[in-house]
Amino acid sequence: MDTRSDEAADRWLERTLSAPSAGGSGPGGPALLLVEGAAGTGKTRLATRLVETAGGRSVRSVTVSFSSYGATVGVPRPPGPKAPGDVRTPRTPAPPARAAADPPAADPPAADLPSAVDSLLEQGDRFLLVAEDVHRADRASLDLLRGLVERAPAGLTAVVTYRPEELREPGLALGKGAHFPAALAVLRLRLGPLDAGQVRTLVAEGLGESRCPTDLIMRLFECSGGVPQVVADVVALLRESGDGRERLSVRDLAAVGVPPRLAELALGRTAALRERIRPVAWAAAVLDEPVEAEELSAVAGLRREEGTDALVEALRAGVLREDGEGRYGFFVPMAAAAVYGQVPGPVRREMHRRAATALGRRNPVPWVPLARHRRHGGQVKAWLRAVEHAALQCAADGDHQAAIDLLERTLSRPTVPLSARARLAPLLAHSAVLGLRSDQTVTVLRQILDEQSLPAAVRGQIRLDLGLLLCNQAVAGMQGWLELQQAVEELEERPLMAARAMAALAMPLLSTVPLERNLYWLERAEKAGADSGDEEAATAVAANRAGTLMYIGDPSAWQVLEQLPRETDDPACRQHVARGLCNAADGALWLGQLGPARGLLAEGVELAARSGASYVEQGARGTLLLLDWAEGNWAELTTRARAFVAEADTMPGQGVDGRTALGLMALSRGEWQQATAWLAGEGSRETNGSAVPHTATASGALIRMALVRDDVESAVAEASMAWDRIRDKGVWVWAAELAPWAVDATLRAGRRDTARGMVLEYEVGLEGRQAPASSAALNWCRALLAEADGEHREAAELYRRAAILYAGLPRPYATVLATEGAARCRLASGADTAAAVGELTSCVQQLTELGAVWDAARIRAELRAHQGADEQRPRGRPSYGDQLSPREQEVADLAATGLTNREIAATLHLSPRTVEQHVARARRKLESQSRQNLSRTRSQRPD
Repeated sequence: MDTRSDEAADRWLERTLSAPSAGGSGPGGPALLLVEGAAGTGKTRLATRLVETAGGRSVRSVTVSFSSYGATVGVPRPPGPKAPGDVRTPRTPAPPARAAADPPAADPPAADLPSAVDSLLEQGDRFLLVAEDVHRADRASLDLLRGLVERAPAGLTAVVTYRPEELREPGLALGKGAHFPAALAVLRLRLGPLDAGQVRTLVAEGLGESRCPTDLIMRLFECSGGVPQVVADVVALLRESGDGRERLSVRDLAAVGVPPRLAELALGRTAALRERIRPVAWAAAVLDEPVEAEELSAVAGLRREEGTDALVEALRAGVLREDGEGRYGFFVPMAAAAVYGQVPGPVRREMHRRAATALGRRNPVPWVPLARHRRHGGQVKAWLRAVEHAALQCAADGDHQAAIDLLERTLSRPTVPLSARARLAPLLAHSAVLGLRSDQTVTVLRQILDEQSLPAAVRGQIRLDLGLLLCNQAVAGMQGWLELQQAVEELEERPLMAARAMAALAMPLLSTVPLERNLYWLERAEKAGADSGDEEAATAVAANRAGTLMYIGDPSAWQVLEQLPRETDDPACRQHVARGLCNAADGALWLGQLGPARGLLAEGVELAARSGASYVEQGARGTLLLLDWAEGNWAELTTRARAFVAEADTMPGQGVDGRTALGLMALSRGEWQQATAWLAGEGSRETNGSAVPHTATASGALIRMALVRDDVESAVAEASMAWDRIRDKGVWVWAAELAPWAVDATLRAGRRDTARGMVLEYEVGLEGRQAPASSAALNWCRALLAEADGEHREAAELYRRAAILYAGLPRPYATVLATEGAARCRLASGADTAAAVGELTSCVQQLTELGAVWDAARIRAELRAHQGADEQRPRGRPSYGDQLSPREQEVADLAATGLTNREIAATLHLSPRTVEQHVARARRKLESQSRQNLSRTRSQRPD
């Protein structure tokens, strides 16, 4: 019976360890379990578990482990209440004598396998014999095992483990002549490799799930062949070499190399091959992929018959293996690298040339590996031609990242001729815009542009994509803007590309230039696209027009979106449409049109996936994070955002959405140090302000934190800077997350006229725009003005309108904050205070459910302040003993977030001295040495 599930072993042992039957092969009779598996698949682990299970059943056992040095036999002490583990002793040499003071063992170990077996047979009881690695057993030991199995005593339960690829007689675990009597129940258990899901679990356990992107796990699955021991060894290497980075990459996997255990096994097996056979293993290492037998022989330089004989011997030696499609490669794919390093240089070079010849005959030609073989074979011109074909093939297949990696490696070599650089550089630039760039891409492209000998049109083509790269992915908007302007001039002879550059210059999100400049370039781009008569140019311009109009809240954006050619068969046009849809979704997010934004995003991502636009897909993930923040979908949001930022470590422009979401989450929880780091730390807010909506949102959060600290001066400075940035850009729909806090700071500073001017300017800027989030924010701003003037009833109504607008988006967090403002003003006006208290109580509950613990604590403090003013406090103070009082628990929760005593005092309307006393009592009661460990409920909060 064959099976892949090692759960069968447990069931098998359960049956066989029951009371012996009167002969026959039923439960309780003699039994044999043959466990086969390649090196590292877990045979020893399984055997150990079976021995432990037998010990738990008070069944005696003998374990013999075979190696190239002989056999190691272990016999456990007699089973008893404590059931100690096995004591193992080698057959030779003999163990050293015990010191006289040592007490003798209760059951000294057997000296060798025959005496150990005989001893247990004499007992007449059921016993378990485990023979590990019988592929290394000598003939005498195999004879003994065969004889034992043939006699099949009623009490025998035997487990035999082996590597099938290393058996002396292929397929025969106990060698030739083994006979299994009818009374013996026989089960064969094959331990295979792990599947992709199991590898993912193993890697996540060893490194942490957030550190392991899917591409790294899949690459590890492929190169390890799913062998558990290899996966575990690689995980250990990654853990040691990870340098504490939050996110590992495929490049980290390549850097750690082959695990020493696997390298020793591969080199040992290869060295054991006869000298005339060894070239077939070298050829497999050079090819580094499963190939047909004929190709393997050709690369090894062997005639057909010689190649067949060598391949058979390499298979029997466990160096190579056959896959399910009749191709041959190393027993573990990554073992090839260890052997490759030992192939003599001249032999390796010649094998690469033969490999290039063999691969060149395939149809279709695999250009990526062919390019590698030509390079290592020293065929420079042929190598560069293959690189060009390979890059085009990768781009056509939508695998732009593979094209980027190949072209970067090629163009980083200074010896590449200028003519080849002129052909390859535009391919790199184009793929970089659509793929996920690396830092090296920008460096390589700049170096190429510095070569003035390139034709102007070629430089313009490269500069166009470099400009897009800088704008889209590197948060270098003004640098990208200048590159794009220069590209327009250099592309005079290529009007189609010039139209694309103009269309990019029209996108308001990519720079801080006034909106009028963007609209100027949009007009030029539309004229150029219409004059060209080219479908791709027209589609690119239309996509950018849709995004531009959506970003500025122009109602006509929806009509332009409807006209985008979604059903086009042209892959390039599909990429432009996908980009237009996802940009429009991002624009709709900032407008507050959240439902339509999700629809556009889903449509854009589907098109991007079909056209291989990785950058567009990645950007859409960032938009989705902010959508989930806005809609209150906060479960697991922090984990997802952290992973997103880590993946974008070489693309700061991509990571800004994740950093913004993390900063806003941290603010709502009172984790202000983290919030400041995410929103204002290095790489979060670039001086060129290329992402104005993000910087406006970050400024709003920073103003809010400054106001709670009563640092009005810093709040006003931030508000003034952020307001000037919006004014300079002229896109007022991007101020929705800034305006209420900027106006609040200005009012707190006593500058009412300035605040009124800001609200009026905001109102005028929104005229004719379709931006529900800004409409809600405008009502909030008006409410602040009314509240500052003492018009609390009017302010409450304006807050209420804002809350209704937010609820319709829906924006639950903003809804609660606006509702809080309305209730606060109703309390101040003295109208229907009971209803206002009920609203504030409901706000606390909603914020707690969201996970906004700081906001919840803040409103609870407002409620207590109101109730304390209206109610007579009973005499005395309740005793809580060693338990935290509600106020102490509240202070402890906020202290655990990292807030200072002064910040907690401002939040809870207490004095810093009172907070200090609460913190001291909480630390004493919780026996905590650290503020960060104070909160009992901190770990239970939702993400």
